[in-house]
Amino acid sequence: MSQETFDLVVIGSGPGGYVAAIRAAQLGLRTACVEKDPTLGGTCLNVGCIPSKALLESSERFAAARLHSAEHGIKIGGVELDLPTMLGRKDKIVKQLTGGVAGLFRKHKIHWAKGLGKIVAPGKVEVAGETTEVLATKRILIATGSVPATIPGVAFDGDRIGHSTHALAYPSVPEHLIVIGAGVIGLELGSVWARLGAKVTVLEYMPALLPIMDPDVSKVAAKLFAKQGLDIRLGVKVTGATRKGDTVEVAFTAPDGQSQTITGDRVLVAVGRKPNTEGLGAEAVGVQLDRRGFVQVDAHYATAVPGIWAIGDVIPGPMLAHKAEEEGIAAVEGMAGQPGHVNYDAIPNIIYTHPEIASVGKTEPELKQAGVPFKKGSFPFLANARAKALGETDGMVKILAHAETDRVLGVHIIGPRAGDLIAEAAVAIEFSASAEDIARSVHAHPTLSEVVKEAALDAGGRVLNI
Repeated sequence: MSQETFDLVVIGSGPGGYVAAIRAAQLGLRTACVEKDPTLGGTCLNVGCIPSKALLESSERFAAARLHSAEHGIKIGGVELDLPTMLGRKDKIVKQLTGGVAGLFRKHKIHWAKGLGKIVAPGKVEVAGETTEVLATKRILIATGSVPATIPGVAFDGDRIGHSTHALAYPSVPEHLIVIGAGVIGLELGSVWARLGAKVTVLEYMPALLPIMDPDVSKVAAKLFAKQGLDIRLGVKVTGATRKGDTVEVAFTAPDGQSQTITGDRVLVAVGRKPNTEGLGAEAVGVQLDRRGFVQVDAHYATAVPGIWAIGDVIPGPMLAHKAEEEGIAAVEGMAGQPGHVNYDAIPNIIYTHPEIASVGKTEPELKQAGVPFKKGSFPFLANARAKALGETDGMVKILAHAETDRVLGVHIIGPRAGDLIAEAAVAIEFSASAEDIARSVHAHPTLSEVVKEAALDAGGRVLNI
């Protein structure tokens, strides 16, 4: 058994963990990062954000070639799906990016401790890999992320009944894919396989679609998903799933209380994720978890145990890779005596469906509930020249601003490139900009960003192009 001493040991190499390790190394801390999987990058790079976006892009191009090329004057005799090549492209991108993280570790002289990390005492992490390694350290940062959540009566079999990781590598297009959960994962992966030819039924427990999003955006999304062929059933409680050969029968209770069943050849359970603390040993050394299993931290990401911090999916808050990154940087900078911080009002949330959905800041119901006076402006992509040229005119931008100060409080977008457009809104909120600041900033023409400008103009009662 070998033992080394470090200034910081990060447990987990996802976006939060690996970025924190790099920032720590930049600040002069001798750093180690513990990772149990054979490649770095965590869920996001290996089986989450990156591979799903690769499949979303490929499936979108496939659908566009089949359905929309003719309107551009492009005649295609036939479009054929080569699923193995599509999946291979996804795997190649993942390999490039995870390899890139390994290269960054080498560049910054970060020690990769390969194996499952366990906190055996404050200041000591045991890593069980091919050999057992003990890391003595002044500080420990827990960045172990999350794992797929489950529901009673539905057990994963890794084949016909699975979670998001399985849905990234189906060997063939399902005839009928049943998705349990209409959140980000369910809608994104449901969209992938629907574009490739599967019948997709989505069973959602909540009575409304995307309740975390602004209602105006959610309403538009529901209409567009239905138009795309996604059969989304709301207010449904799934009670069981039984495999019968190569099919699965899913039992559920309908909104009217009646028990029903539906049969498909694959089931994707996408009911969210839960914090990953199994085998970590955190509670044994005094780290406090809440009733849902999240690690409890203070405003500086410190746990109740001196010398142990936690960030990312394993602590309360939205499970977003970029949130974890910023928390990792802030936590490490705080350890080094610098004023790191995260503005949680300026963290964008994106759903990479078609069209994309993106938001930052407060929704209209949140402002009403808090009693904050606000005004709003909106503008449709239908009236935007660049959107017409792209042939992508569905959706809108909505801006919420304080009624008295005009400070931007929330921005909500459904439409083409929404995930890119939301960056302007995040910067505006970070720097306490007003809607007029956005309206008076020059936006190039013709661009999709002009829709953001027009929505800001509309908040001030002076929209120009509608």
